[in-house]
Amino acid sequence: MLIDRRLLLLTLGLLTMTGRARAQGNLLDRARGALDQLPRTGGGSSSSAMGNLPVGEVASGLKEALRVGSGRVVKQVSSLGGFDRDAAIRIPLPGPLQRARDLMSRVGLSGMADDLQARMNAAAEKASSKAEPIFWKSIESMTLDDALAIYKGPADAATRYFERQMTPPLTKEFTPVVDNALKDAGAVQSFDAMMSRYQALPLAGEVRTNLTEHTVEGGLKGIFHYLAREEASIRQNPAARTTDLLKKVFG
Repeated sequence: MLIDRRLLLLTLGLLTMTGRARAQGNLLDRARGALDQLPRTGGGSSSSAMGNLPVGEVASGLKEALRVGSGRVVKQVSSLGGFDRDAAIRIPLPGPLQRARDLMSRVGLSGMADDLQARMNAAAEKASSKAEPIFWKSIESMTLDDALAIYKGPADAATRYFERQMTPPLTKEFTPVVDNALKDAGAVQSFDAMMSRYQALPLAGEVRTNLTEHTVEGGLKGIFHYLAREEASIRQNPAARTTDLLKKVFG
């Protein structure tokens, strides 16, 4: 591949210096296009650079940034009250249960719905502690092209990459944890008690919902919400670059 690049660069130089006929101009355009389409080879020894930094060092800096950011986020959301006390990511009741709460509030029973919501958020906090090794695995499997696209992308490029790559494995990992956590937190019993009182009310309709699925989805949204903020902070805020490599790559 190195020989091909040198040949194309030589062609570009010759055609630029001669400044001949239009046919040569067309060939110049084709040569430029071919050079742009050549695949990049990975590895820290690459001589390509972003500014004055080798591609491999940029990729290493990005991966370190993602490890730092994801670690902070997991620690934050998995702490006590990480979801329930945070209005930005608090998981609300599913739509059908919100409508049930509205009816129950008319007879002073909304506290049962509030209790259920708190238990759901506690389950999400417990499940979130399992996210960090999945983030690290995804970071390690990131290709050089992935890393460069993220580095040159918008402020949430890494977060969107993680959403695409990690939602399926995170959902798989979270589901049994959330399911058990809902039981341990008493959410299932709380739900049954709430439904028993609700269905005894006049005009009570049928409620169909999946607490586990709803809590998993809300938990992932909360994680990615704060991951996007961490990513933007590392890109824009010097104080957030807590290692020498982050300062060098994002400085």
